[in-house]
Amino acid sequence: MTKIILPELGEGITKATIACWHAKVGENVVIGQEICEAVTDKASFVIEAPAPGKLKSISVDEGQEGLVGGVLGIIE
Repeated sequence: MTKIILPELGEGITKATIACWHAKVGENVVIGQEICEAVTDKASFVIEAPAPGKLKSISVDEGQEGLVGGVLGIIE
């Protein structure tokens, strides 16, 4: 099981809104695959799969805010 973590996006940025998920729960993903987009008031960021496997769950839905270092989802 691998956690998808919202990475540090820049100095002073503590949270980001998930704009969209490119993968759905139950889909297989490969390492480095773009799985979601996070946006701040300054920029948009692509979050990549940190490991191969199946997207088991999404913790932060589209339109919700996630905290830097927080879990966005789980890959199994």
